Amino acid sequence: MVRIVAGHATKMTAKWWVPAFIGLGSNLDGPGQQIAAAIEGLATIEQTRVWRTSPIYRSAPMGPQDQPDYLNAVTALLTRLAPRALLGALQQLEQSQGRVRDGRRWGPRRIDLDLLLHGDTVVSGSDLVLPHPGLTDRVFVLAPLADLAPERRLPDGKTVRVHLAAHDRGQIQQQEEPGTS
Repeated sequence: MVRIVAGHATKMTAKWWVPAFIGLGSNLDGPGQQIAAAIEGLATIEQTRVWRTSPIYRSAPMGPQDQPDYLNAVTALLTRLAPRALLGALQQLEQSQGRVRDGRRWGPRRIDLDLLLHGDTVVSGSDLVLPHPGLTDRVFVLAPLADLAPERRLPDGKTVRVHLAAHDRGQIQQQEEPGTS
């Protein structure tokens, strides 16, 4: 299915498979099950393959504290979709899992899927910023990303491992196994 997002056709494909990293987060309606369902959903995206998924981490919510803790993970994909096409597929997956965008920043969510990295693509648009703008500031993203790609260099020249070392890992707890709620 072709979707149009911000005036761009989202079914553009590349000749080569590109690694992409997706941040997954949930704190509502069985967060572990929501993340597991999202990983299954990622596997259904056309021209995209799930490569690996990190362990799941528990963390306090970012922003308003009047909500449950979050579970977070990162899934590595191989895709031939262009960044905006992949973003459109992620938004469709969120919607299919009941994600409600009520305008509350950093509020509770059934599922949140963030496109963190798409190859070495750097984009600064109104609908998409790559790498994800909060990537290097969030230990709950860096820790699972480091489980998959610790030596991955970001545009600032530093590795994921170096960025993670600048954070207090005590803010997060690794869970026993995927699906833990």
